[in-house]
Amino acid sequence: MRPAPNRNTMPDTAPIQTHPADVEIREVSSIDEYDACIKLQRDVFGLPDLEISPRRHLIVSREAGGWTLAAFSERKLVGFVHHLAAVRGGEIFGYSHMMAVAADYQNRGVGAQLKWAQRARALSEGRDFIKWTFEPMRARNAHFNLNRLGVVIRDYAVNFYGTDYVTNPIEKAAGVSGMDSDRLFASWELRSPRVEAFVSGQECPLGKPDEVIEIPGDYSALLRTNPDAARAEQLRVREEFLSFLGAGLVCRAFNRHPERPSYFFYRDE
Repeated sequence: MRPAPNRNTMPDTAPIQTHPADVEIREVSSIDEYDACIKLQRDVFGLPDLEISPRRHLIVSREAGGWTLAAFSERKLVGFVHHLAAVRGGEIFGYSHMMAVAADYQNRGVGAQLKWAQRARALSEGRDFIKWTFEPMRARNAHFNLNRLGVVIRDYAVNFYGTDYVTNPIEKAAGVSGMDSDRLFASWELRSPRVEAFVSGQECPLGKPDEVIEIPGDYSALLRTNPDAARAEQLRVREEFLSFLGAGLVCRAFNRHPERPSYFFYRDE
């Protein structure tokens, strides 16, 4: 049974403007820098090499119109975002394939700095739309994408990549097997009024939502302690997303409540 919507707590919609003074953002340009992106993928994601985007992929995508922006601190690569050129009908837009930030530089605004630099680069190339995917059950990513960048969610993909790997050693020890790789598509409309407001450091209130979907407060802990309950929660969230999106609603905000985080849905404009 779906939890009752909690419409009394509004999400934090002010953008993060933290830009670490010791970080420089620029395009990756050498073999050594591409190799540093490979190492960072291993360190951050813990995926097997089969799932790592190799150097050749990054280089070929650059030749096909994409690019990789990286954050450097004292000449060391500490984060990157990989941007692909994509086509939809007759429109060329951006697809953000991945972003990774070194553990020592997380929660310091590096990810936000990379994304806003990605936006600026895309606009300079005449693009006004970027899309990517993220996991529905991860509150931190939802908060960042919806409340800090101003993305809109209009699509939900069921088991998008096939069964996910279990990379967390604690989850492995607990006997957690692979989960369906459900993903949300983040649509970043780079010139929307909300995104433009965030760029200038302004808030952009949305009002009370029409519908709400709650997710577990700590999904990783639920996976470790009760994998069956975690799967049941994933299925519930999937069904509710598909229902609301199918009814013409879109998700525009997230309430990062420590115990009852939730997605906020509105009528599409």
